[in-house]
Amino acid sequence: MFRSFFMSKRWLGWSIIGSAVILFATWYKVGLDVQINDWFGTFYNLIQKALSTPGSITMAEYLAQLSTFATIAGLYVVIGVITDFLIKHYVFRWRTAMTDFYTAHWHSLRGIEGASQRVQEDTMRFARIMEVLGVSFMRSVMTLIAFLPILWTLSAQVKELPWIGPVNQALVWVAIVFALAGTVLMAAIGIKLPGLEFKNQRVEAAYRKELVYGEDDRQRAGPEQLRLLFGNVRRNYFNLFFHYMYFDVAKWSYLQFGMLVPYVALGPTLIAGGITLGVMQQIVRAFGRVEGSFQYLVTSWPTIIELISIYKRLLAFERHIRNAASVAPLVTAE
Repeated sequence: MFRSFFMSKRWLGWSIIGSAVILFATWYKVGLDVQINDWFGTFYNLIQKALSTPGSITMAEYLAQLSTFATIAGLYVVIGVITDFLIKHYVFRWRTAMTDFYTAHWHSLRGIEGASQRVQEDTMRFARIMEVLGVSFMRSVMTLIAFLPILWTLSAQVKELPWIGPVNQALVWVAIVFALAGTVLMAAIGIKLPGLEFKNQRVEAAYRKELVYGEDDRQRAGPEQLRLLFGNVRRNYFNLFFHYMYFDVAKWSYLQFGMLVPYVALGPTLIAGGITLGVMQQIVRAFGRVEGSFQYLVTSWPTIIELISIYKRLLAFERHIRNAASVAPLVTAE
C-alpha cells in the first residue's frame, strides 16, 4: 500500500516532489485563510463604526474592504482548484503503483476469495479515502499551526468563562477540551463499526463471487444459494444501520452544540462590552478553525472506519504475497 509508491524510483517524482508541492500549496491556502480572518475583524469594525455613527465612513472605504476580500477570495479559489486537481492526479498515481504491485503477483493471489475485487475496488477505494483523509488531515494540522497563535492572542481579551471564572487564554483551553471530549466520545461509541465494515466487505465479496461464477456455470448461483448469501449481506447491513444510528445521534448532537460553544464562552465578555463586533467575528472564526482542526477524528471517524476495513483486507492480501515469496525458494529447491 505504501512501499510500492513511496519507495519506488519510478514514482519518486510524484511521491516526493508531488508531496512537497501539495504541502506548500496547502500552507499557502491556510495563509490566505488567515488573511480572510483578519479582514473579518477590520470589516466588521468598519460596519460597527458606520452603524454607531452615521456618515462616519465613505462609500469608497466600504467598497475598498469588499475589493480586498474579493482579491483574497479569488486567489484562494484559484489555488484551491489547482491544488485539488494536482491531488487527484497524485492519488491516482498512488493507486497505479499499488495495482502494478498486486498484478505483478497475481499468480499467487488469484486463488484468494475476492482477489479481483481487492485489486480493482479496494485499491480504488483506498486511494479515494486517502485523498479525502490525507488532505483533510494535512489541512487540519496546518490550520492548527496558523490559527492557534491567533486564537491565543485574541483570548487575552476574554477575561473569564461562565460558571468557571477567570482563565488565562480561556478560548484555547475550551477548544482543546471540547474537541478531546468529542474525540473520546466518538471513539467509544463507534468502537464496533470497524469490525462490522470489515465483515460487510467479506459478505459482499462472497455474494459477488457467486454471481460471477453463475455467469459461466449453470450449477452455481442458484436461487437458494443467492438467497442465503444475500441474507448474510442484509443482516450485516441492518446491524450496521443500527450502530450508525446511535453513532450519528451522538456525532451530530455534538457538532450542532459545538456551534454555540464560542458564544457561550464569550458570554461574560460580550455582556461586559469588552470587545468590538469585529474582534468577536475574528475570535469566533479563529475558534472554529482551531476547534475544527482538533475535531479531525470526530468529523472523519466514519471515513476512518471504512479505511480501517480496507486496510485490513489489503494487509491480508500483502501477507499472502510475502508468504508465497518465502515458500517459492523452498519449492524450487525440492
